[in-house]
Amino acid sequence: MSAGKYRKDHNCLNCGSHVEKHYCSDCGQPNLELKESFWGFVSHSIAHYFHFDNKFFQTLTPLLTKPGQVTLDYLAGKRARYINPVSMYIFVSIVYFLVVYSPKHVEKETTHVKSNEEKQVLDSAGHVLNRIGFRDSSAIVSRTKRSIQEGLDRAEFKKMGFKQQEIVLTDLKKLNKANRSDSLNKIISKLSVIHDERNDSTYDAYLARQKNLPLFQKDNWFERMIKKRSISIGEKSEVIQETLEHNRPKQYFLLMPLLAFFIMLNFRKNHIYYLDHLIFTIHGMTAYFIVQIFTAPLLKYVFGEHGVMGTLIELGVLIWICWYMYSSLKVFYQRSRKSIIGKMIWILVLYWLAFSITETVMINLIYYVAT
Repeated sequence: MSAGKYRKDHNCLNCGSHVEKHYCSDCGQPNLELKESFWGFVSHSIAHYFHFDNKFFQTLTPLLTKPGQVTLDYLAGKRARYINPVSMYIFVSIVYFLVVYSPKHVEKETTHVKSNEEKQVLDSAGHVLNRIGFRDSSAIVSRTKRSIQEGLDRAEFKKMGFKQQEIVLTDLKKLNKANRSDSLNKIISKLSVIHDERNDSTYDAYLARQKNLPLFQKDNWFERMIKKRSISIGEKSEVIQETLEHNRPKQYFLLMPLLAFFIMLNFRKNHIYYLDHLIFTIHGMTAYFIVQIFTAPLLKYVFGEHGVMGTLIELGVLIWICWYMYSSLKVFYQRSRKSIIGKMIWILVLYWLAFSITETVMINLIYYVAT
């Protein structure tokens, strides 16, 4: 890997020890001349780069295609061909969080997709109105169709101002009063929930609405306390979410030793040291990050998270996770299929609980710091 002219002197410039040949037996530094030509410097740097690049791909391929094998080889002493697990994890995790948790810009829909959505909404609105006996020439029908067009898409309705939401709901209630319709009832019910949430954007507004409700519909003191907290968190939701995503790498990093502990508990009869379980976990998390590096941009920028292709990609990733986890546990721990499946379920449940608890703790900490 080293490139350059070797020194004739036999003292190590790094630690001062005696050097027999080209490398120091104490610190491993090559006994090279300090001054080198420009091309020597460039060739030396390129050699180091391609040495890392070569080892990276030698580790990457079996890590993804042969679950558990890289860990077995590494623990058996076959380490020259592979990158150190922690070094690879750090490198891959940096790329992962740059790609997956990069700032999310508002994505504009294409004209073709938007026109198709609008056509579907209008067709749905026309079907409801025709069924209850209204003609398209009626002014209220046109206005109501526009209201339903906005209302059917709950995300769009949420973007509307409070007064705009009130106008839409008023028109729908007038239409429903004149001509009873189960479809309109469902639409009104869904949109009323969103409207109430908008109305309760502050705790004072929530209390004002509570005063106008009948006694049996008012919230009790505990419900009011929960509502106050949720409103306070909602007011700072953007700050909380942004801070949460910013601290996500720390959450994954801190949970990784805990995941290794869960694996050790389930496979304690294998009598393996905790460090070996941890290396196995590091390799597994690294493989997961690599898959997400390629799939997350497709979901975010190409297909969208709620489209058919997005759903298929998410399903494919979930299937891959189950396959990879099962295969790696089977190869590394050498247990029966039934035992592996049972223990895998327990590990996933324990990790999900730990993730949920830490998520709640982080949200509360961020909330108290923000307030």
